[in-house]
Amino acid sequence: MKVLDVPMHPGEVLKELYLDPLEMGVIEFARHLGISRTRMERLIEGTSGITPDTALHLAREFNTSPDYWVNLQTSYDMSLAANKNK
Repeated sequence: MKVLDVPMHPGEVLKELYLDPLEMGVIEFARHLGISRTRMERLIEGTSGITPDTALHLAREFNTSPDYWVNLQTSYDMSLAANKNK
């Protein structure tokens, strides 16, 4: 498998491109959004995915579209499925 065969998990994108530059921790960010710490930790760890509700929260916070976040998740999921079926 090539490095780009599987895109980054949306939680990894969130951490590396948004939270790390802001120097904001997961717990602080979850509190700021008004969502559970566990939900945010699981997303960052890659053990859960972006839900429509999470996409809406992130879109409002980072001035993106909810589709941006949902599409990251869909691309990730489709890549995993495609590689599993090879």
